[in-house]
Amino acid sequence: MSLAAVCMLGSAAILAALGAVHLLYTFRGRKLRPRDPAVEAAMARAQMGITDQTTVWRAWIGFNASHSLGAILFGLVYGFLALCQPELLFGSTYLLLLGFAMLTALLALARAYWFRVPFAGLAIALAAYVTGVVIARS
Repeated sequence: MSLAAVCMLGSAAILAALGAVHLLYTFRGRKLRPRDPAVEAAMARAQMGITDQTTVWRAWIGFNASHSLGAILFGLVYGFLALCQPELLFGSTYLLLLGFAMLTALLALARAYWFRVPFAGLAIALAAYVTGVVIARS
Protein backbone atom coordinates (compact mmCIF):
# COMPACT_ATOMS: atom_id res chain seq x y z
CA MET A 1 0.00 0.00 0.00
CA SER A 2 1.32 3.42 -0.94
CA LEU A 3 1.93 6.20 1.56
CA ALA A 4 -0.80 8.24 -0.15
CA ALA A 5 -3.29 5.42 0.40
CA VAL A 6 -2.22 5.08 4.05
CA CYS A 7 -2.83 8.80 4.60
CA MET A 8 -6.24 8.59 2.92
CA LEU A 9 -7.12 5.48 4.91
CA GLY A 10 -6.16 7.28 8.12
CA SER A 11 -8.38 10.22 7.20
CA ALA A 12 -11.27 7.90 6.41
CA ALA A 13 -10.78 5.94 9.63
CA ILE A 14 -10.97 9.11 11.70
CA LEU A 15 -14.28 10.07 10.08
CA ALA A 16 -15.72 6.59 10.51
CA ALA A 17 -14.62 6.49 14.15
CA LEU A 18 -16.05 9.94 14.92
CA GLY A 19 -19.31 8.91 13.27
CA ALA A 20 -19.47 5.60 15.15
CA VAL A 21 -18.84 7.22 18.52
CA HIS A 22 -21.41 9.90 17.75
CA LEU A 23 -23.96 7.24 16.79
CA LEU A 24 -23.29 5.38 20.03
CA TYR A 25 -23.69 8.60 22.03
CA THR A 26 -26.93 9.35 20.18
CA PHE A 27 -28.60 6.21 21.51
CA ARG A 28 -26.63 5.41 24.69
CA GLY A 29 -25.76 7.47 27.71
CA ARG A 30 -26.28 11.16 28.39
CA LYS A 31 -23.52 12.82 26.36
CA LEU A 32 -25.86 14.20 23.68
CA ARG A 33 -28.68 15.02 26.05
CA PRO A 34 -29.25 18.42 27.66
CA ARG A 35 -27.78 18.71 31.14
CA ASP A 36 -31.05 20.27 32.30
CA PRO A 37 -33.74 17.53 32.28
CA ALA A 38 -36.42 20.20 31.87
CA VAL A 39 -34.95 21.14 28.49
CA GLU A 40 -35.18 17.55 27.26
CA ALA A 41 -38.76 17.32 28.54
CA ALA A 42 -39.65 20.54 26.73
CA MET A 43 -38.03 19.24 23.54
CA ALA A 44 -40.07 16.02 23.86
CA ARG A 45 -43.30 18.05 24.10
CA ALA A 46 -42.55 20.65 21.44
CA GLN A 47 -43.72 19.92 17.92
CA MET A 48 -41.75 21.05 14.90
CA GLY A 49 -43.02 24.01 12.88
CA ILE A 50 -42.84 21.98 9.68
CA THR A 51 -45.06 19.12 10.89
CA ASP A 52 -46.99 17.81 13.87
CA GLN A 53 -45.76 14.28 13.17
CA THR A 54 -42.61 14.62 15.27
CA THR A 55 -41.21 16.53 18.21
CA VAL A 56 -38.06 18.58 18.57
CA TRP A 57 -36.58 15.74 20.65
CA ARG A 58 -37.30 13.04 18.08
CA ALA A 59 -35.92 15.29 15.33
CA TRP A 60 -32.80 15.90 17.49
CA ILE A 61 -32.20 12.14 17.76
CA GLY A 62 -32.85 11.65 14.04
CA PHE A 63 -30.55 14.49 13.01
CA ASN A 64 -27.76 13.19 15.24
CA ALA A 65 -28.16 9.65 13.92
CA SER A 66 -28.19 10.71 10.28
CA HIS A 67 -25.19 12.99 10.89
CA SER A 68 -23.34 9.98 12.33
CA LEU A 69 -24.29 7.76 9.40
CA GLY A 70 -22.98 10.37 6.96
CA ALA A 71 -19.58 10.43 8.66
CA ILE A 72 -19.48 6.63 8.76
CA LEU A 73 -20.43 6.43 5.07
CA PHE A 74 -17.71 8.91 4.12
CA GLY A 75 -15.16 6.90 6.08
CA LEU A 76 -16.24 3.57 4.62
CA VAL A 77 -16.36 4.77 1.00
CA TYR A 78 -13.07 6.67 1.05
CA GLY A 79 -11.43 3.93 3.11
CA PHE A 80 -12.58 1.30 0.62
CA LEU A 81 -11.33 3.37 -2.29
CA ALA A 82 -7.95 3.94 -0.60
CA LEU A 83 -7.58 0.21 0.10
CA CYS A 84 -9.13 -1.43 -2.95
CA GLN A 85 -9.27 1.19 -5.69
CA PRO A 86 -6.49 3.73 -5.07
CA GLU A 87 -6.01 4.33 -8.82
CA LEU A 88 -9.67 5.29 -9.14
CA LEU A 89 -9.60 7.52 -6.07
CA PHE A 90 -6.34 9.34 -6.77
CA GLY A 91 -7.05 9.52 -10.50
CA SER A 92 -10.43 11.20 -10.03
CA THR A 93 -10.34 14.95 -9.59
CA TYR A 94 -14.07 14.79 -8.84
CA LEU A 95 -13.69 12.34 -5.93
CA LEU A 96 -10.70 14.20 -4.51
CA LEU A 97 -12.46 17.57 -4.65
CA LEU A 98 -15.66 16.08 -3.23
CA GLY A 99 -13.81 14.59 -0.26
CA PHE A 100 -11.88 17.80 0.29
CA ALA A 101 -15.09 19.86 0.18
CA MET A 102 -16.83 17.54 2.63
CA LEU A 103 -13.96 17.55 5.13
CA THR A 104 -13.54 21.32 4.83
CA ALA A 105 -17.26 21.91 5.39
CA LEU A 106 -17.29 19.60 8.42
CA LEU A 107 -14.23 21.35 9.83
CA ALA A 108 -15.93 24.75 9.41
CA LEU A 109 -19.06 23.42 11.15
CA ALA A 110 -16.94 21.99 13.97
CA ARG A 111 -15.21 25.34 14.42
CA ALA A 112 -18.45 27.32 14.41
CA TYR A 113 -20.84 25.01 16.27
CA TRP A 114 -19.20 22.03 17.92
CA PHE A 115 -16.34 21.57 20.37
CA ARG A 116 -12.64 20.70 20.58
CA VAL A 117 -12.66 16.92 20.02
CA PRO A 118 -14.50 16.82 16.68
CA PHE A 119 -12.64 19.93 15.53
CA ALA A 120 -9.27 18.33 16.30
CA GLY A 121 -10.29 15.02 14.73
CA LEU A 122 -11.50 16.73 11.58
CA ALA A 123 -8.38 18.90 11.37
CA ILE A 124 -6.19 15.79 11.56
CA ALA A 125 -8.40 13.97 9.04
CA LEU A 126 -8.22 16.90 6.62
CA ALA A 127 -4.44 17.16 7.03
CA ALA A 128 -4.04 13.42 6.34
CA TYR A 129 -6.39 13.69 3.36
CA VAL A 130 -4.49 16.62 1.81
CA THR A 131 -1.16 14.90 2.50
CA GLY A 132 -2.38 11.77 0.73
CA VAL A 133 -3.56 13.78 -2.27
CA VAL A 134 -0.32 15.76 -2.48
CA ILE A 135 1.78 12.58 -2.30
CA ALA A 136 -0.36 10.83 -4.89
CA ARG A 137 -0.33 13.76 -7.29
CA SER A 138 3.43 14.45 -6.94
